[in-house]
Amino acid sequence: MAERRRRLGDWGEAVAVAYLAQHGYQVVAQKWRCAAGEIDIVAQRDGVLAFVEVRTRRGVDPGMAAGSITGAKRARLMMLACLFLAAHDLPADTPWRIDVVAIAVASQGRVAIDHILAAVEET
Repeated sequence: MAERRRRLGDWGEAVAVAYLAQHGYQVVAQKWRCAAGEIDIVAQRDGVLAFVEVRTRRGVDPGMAAGSITGAKRARLMMLACLFLAAHDLPADTPWRIDVVAIAVASQGRVAIDHILAAVEET
């Protein structure tokens, strides 16, 4: 079961990268890791860095995937974004946000993608 879930997640990340590229984003990093965790995708468009969390689920509603991000995950994503900026010596005033690309895969193989800009904000 874990292998199947990992393959679905990897497939979803590849779909998200293609989607972002089609919408004018330049992918800066994929699966960026540090001791605190992983950022699925870091992309840039119009001078703004987007730290992208990809959520892939089976079903017909991408909202189900987006809704699976807990408060703890939101806090971790904020921390990871700050760690990425520091690790790459980017200025503190670098514009950035955390997006979610939610992907739903229906049983018929139809794919729905929802790109939620600034889905995670500081609280």
